[in-house]
Amino acid sequence: MKLGEFMLNKADTNMYSWFVFLMTVCESVFLFIPPEVFMTPPIIANKKRAVQTVLAAALGSIVGGAIAYMIGLWLFDTVGVWLIQTFATMEKFELAQQMFVEYGVFIIVLTAVTPIPYKLMAMCAGFMGFPALLFLGVSAIFRTGRFAIVGALLWKFQEKANVIVKKYFWQLTGAAIVFAMIGVLIMCFM
Repeated sequence: MKLGEFMLNKADTNMYSWFVFLMTVCESVFLFIPPEVFMTPPIIANKKRAVQTVLAAALGSIVGGAIAYMIGLWLFDTVGVWLIQTFATMEKFELAQQMFVEYGVFIIVLTAVTPIPYKLMAMCAGFMGFPALLFLGVSAIFRTGRFAIVGALLWKFQEKANVIVKKYFWQLTGAAIVFAMIGVLIMCFM
C-alpha cells in the first residue's frame, strides 16, 4: 500500500505529467500497462491536473505511435522484429497486416480505444506504408478521446475514486494488467 500512497503524493507535482507522458510513449511502443494506470494518480490527487494529465497522455501516445510507426517503416528488420519477438509473435504481426488490408482505418480506431495492442498496429502501419498523417491523425483523435473520457470520469468522481484507489491500489493495478492481457488474447484468437 505504501507504493500507492507514494504515487498519489508524487502525482500532485508538475514532474508527474512528464512521467505520464513518458510512460504513455513507452506504452505506445512496447509496454503493456494501459496509460490509465499512470493517468489516475494525478487526477485523483488533484482534480485540477485532469486537463494537464490528459494532454500529457495524448501527446505521449502520439509521440509513441509515431516512434512505433517509424520502427515499422525504417527499422523493421532489426528493432521491429526484436520487439515483435519479445512482446508478441510474428503470427500476430501477420494477423495485424491482414487486419489492415481488410479493415483499414477502422483497425486504427479499434486499437486506439480497446485493449488490442496499439503498438503492434502502429508498427504494422509503418511497415505497410500506411499514410503516416492519416494514421497519426486517426490515432490522435481516438486515443485522445479515450484519455479525455477517463480524465473526465476521474475528475467528476475524484473523491470517490481517491478512496477506491487508496483502498484497492494493487487490485486495480492487477486488473489493468489483466485488461491489457485480454487485448493480447483477443489478438491471439482473431
